Amino acid sequence: MKYIIVLGDGMADEPLEQLGGKTPLAYAKTPWMDEISKKSEIGLAKTIPDGMKPGSDTANLAVLGYNPKQYYTGRSPLEALSIGVDMEEKDIAIRCNLVTVSDDSLPYEEKTIVDHSSSEISTEDAAVLLDAVRDVLEDDVYRFYLGTSYRHCTIWKEGDVVELTPPHDILGKVIGEYLPDDEILREKMKRSYDILNHHPLNEERARKGLNKANSIWFWGAGTKPALDSFEGKFGKKGAMISAVDLLKGIAVGAAMTNIEVEGADGTLETNYEGKASAAVKAVMENGSDFVYIHVEAPDEMGHQGSVERKVKAIEYLDGRVIGPVYEQMKKSGEDFRLLVMPDHPTPIRTRTHSSDPVPYMRYDSAAEQDHEWDYNEKEAKESGHYLDEGYTLIREFLK
Repeated sequence: MKYIIVLGDGMADEPLEQLGGKTPLAYAKTPWMDEISKKSEIGLAKTIPDGMKPGSDTANLAVLGYNPKQYYTGRSPLEALSIGVDMEEKDIAIRCNLVTVSDDSLPYEEKTIVDHSSSEISTEDAAVLLDAVRDVLEDDVYRFYLGTSYRHCTIWKEGDVVELTPPHDILGKVIGEYLPDDEILREKMKRSYDILNHHPLNEERARKGLNKANSIWFWGAGTKPALDSFEGKFGKKGAMISAVDLLKGIAVGAAMTNIEVEGADGTLETNYEGKASAAVKAVMENGSDFVYIHVEAPDEMGHQGSVERKVKAIEYLDGRVIGPVYEQMKKSGEDFRLLVMPDHPTPIRTRTHSSDPVPYMRYDSAAEQDHEWDYNEKEAKESGHYLDEGYTLIREFLK
């Protein structure tokens, strides 16, 4: 038996008037999910434990079977693992986003956050801008490390786990009240605007109609992580396919294999087919029992507040990942199980994450079911299947 999870990050949503009262998942044309759902169990799972903030960090840990209340030490430490940062026991890792704040004459504290991803900046452009920040702001206590796209890492030597606000939670808001209480972190963010706003690369980006990556933004502080081995925990050799450092870091911490796919970049135009093909190859040729395919695009489109692009991301996930994986595994003759779900909702209305339960679809080629339902939030709820502790879902999946 082989096991595959397809994770549509942030795919769940709320009913939208512009979609006739349907969610993007229910509205999207998803023939593969609708076909497979009729042979599957569907239901709702709560991936964000009570008292914890909704995020891809806690939620993906839960989907992978790690109780966030036991294993979560912060988002950035997991990303630090991915990019090869060797943290000391007393180090604090902090996410360092390259964001867009309003380009105006107002003081930094009175500026508005425009874009948490700086028009989904390329890693190549980000490297140039992060070097400029590093030249001025790096010292023996604060060190900057390049990640992917707008997502980077700062290590604060013998620092503190301070309260920091995710930039995607305050899109369109004045930033003053959300800046760090820590004076040094706040000053570094403020100085980064002076370094970046008129940087030649940002001026060129503005001429092209792209948002300037004109400020760093600190958030997600945490301590060195300690995850149990996935294989030791579940007895399955696992692999991860993702363009996002957070997921790659979870894989490193869980001693899973990270599979790199050319053209996989976490955007709407990521290499969907490459991910699907790599997943099938991992379980059929390269010795993996389990593979986790993470697709970031639905979440990014939710943060952008784009109904049309979120629907498109879900349709791409269906037709270019789920369909090919299902067909190729069926053709192989190997028994397999397929679990499709989001990690958390990213509602268009709020443009940030919520803690609501998410719909799952669990298929077993050796025990096909017979139902009339389609896979979406409403029908998953009506199925009557509900897991209050979402991190236990994978136990039955791998059983």
